[in-house]
Amino acid sequence: MTTLGDVSFWYSDIGLPRTRRPALSGDAEADVVIVGAGYTGLWTAYYLKALDPGLRVTVLEKHFAGYGASGRNGGWLSGGFAWNHERYAEMAGAPAVRRMVQAMMGTVDEVIAVAEAEGIDADIRRCDELMVATNDAQRQRLSDEVKHRAKWGEQGRVFSIDADAVSERVRIPEAKGGMIVTGTARIQPAKLVRGLAEAVERRGVTIHEGTEVTRIVSGAAHTATGILRAPVVLRCTEGFTATLPGYRRTWLPLNSAQIATEPLAPEIWERIGWDGHEILGDFDHTYCYCQRTREGRITVGARGVPYRFGSQLDRDGTPDAETVRRLTAILHRHFPAARKARIDHAWCGVLGVPRDWCATVGLGADGIGWAGGYVGVGVSTSNLAGRTLADLALGRRTELTGLPWVNRRVREWEPEPLRWLGVHGMYRLYDIADRRERAGGPPSALARFGNRLTGRE
Repeated sequence: MTTLGDVSFWYSDIGLPRTRRPALSGDAEADVVIVGAGYTGLWTAYYLKALDPGLRVTVLEKHFAGYGASGRNGGWLSGGFAWNHERYAEMAGAPAVRRMVQAMMGTVDEVIAVAEAEGIDADIRRCDELMVATNDAQRQRLSDEVKHRAKWGEQGRVFSIDADAVSERVRIPEAKGGMIVTGTARIQPAKLVRGLAEAVERRGVTIHEGTEVTRIVSGAAHTATGILRAPVVLRCTEGFTATLPGYRRTWLPLNSAQIATEPLAPEIWERIGWDGHEILGDFDHTYCYCQRTREGRITVGARGVPYRFGSQLDRDGTPDAETVRRLTAILHRHFPAARKARIDHAWCGVLGVPRDWCATVGLGADGIGWAGGYVGVGVSTSNLAGRTLADLALGRRTELTGLPWVNRRVREWEPEPLRWLGVHGMYRLYDIADRRERAGGPPSALARFGNRLTGRE
């Protein structure tokens, strides 16, 4: 029987926390308050204490550390740049964007170095990223993507391979070519976030779990059990930002879901290949993301129901039946040797999407800071955000604080029902485009229209 929800498979792997850290009890003070104990908040706390060990840093978390996307994601430590380079360049110029690309690429080594220094066993395995094209239209997008990324500073790290070279790595029946990105890694997300929470506590950071922030104002975070005052308050809630009063339309909580198979037998792996453990996806408009886990499972992630009306969230990661069916179909299409494998777990979560699909990090004159809008590449982006927020909070002028995503603000999403109609319309167009392209059609203009409809292009 498939386990649904229970936060994620990654927590089934290591166990949900048996006890929770004490909630905030009464009014208190700190030098920096961080709202949200996911990757962003914990990385920020880590670097704050590294820069100023005497700083009083307190993290407030509604559930438990790593409850959100940090404990549910696909485990891609990619160092990639998923956003619209041109939009950043309009404000800061092309050289600044290339510096940001280089900074993003450096996050892979940085995360691995911290994990090693802190003794965090997160099933980290260095590998390549492999994006597969399964029809002619996807092969055109692949070629365009390789050129685009080379233009912005990733030449040498990103290159294309032909169908035979793809099959030498992993045997996907319809593969017509692939894009390789070097310098990436696979992780077990829940192990990383749990280890990071323990690491910041060892450095003297206080984490209060079971403490929902009901309001953020200049100089304080309000909760049901007390007010925590500090000159700097950092909002690190990413996909959960819409649950905060006053922030419902700031970032749209876009749903993504995954399944995990049972551990596959050696003879099945012989038929699939995948000996390099690449993090693997495709060039569908409704793209998938997969990994081969430590114990020999396949996880497959993609968009299910893309968005819930009114920015509503899931209940402990429980997906709907249609989403599980779609994910299973992707598994069977790309890995037919695993067609008879049991689906052990299915779960979902949300990621934060700004109106222009460009991530931001910043700190206002009122002492309220933020980071997020990672659009699905948060494992590595959150590390760069944490380092940048730490510099901003301490008033440091560094190379990171001069990057073009710092203090970038965009307009809010439209009120309902417009944003529901827009997002669901976009994914409906994606679905039609993918079906036409699989039938042999050219790159679809429908997907381009869907991107423009929601501000992605």
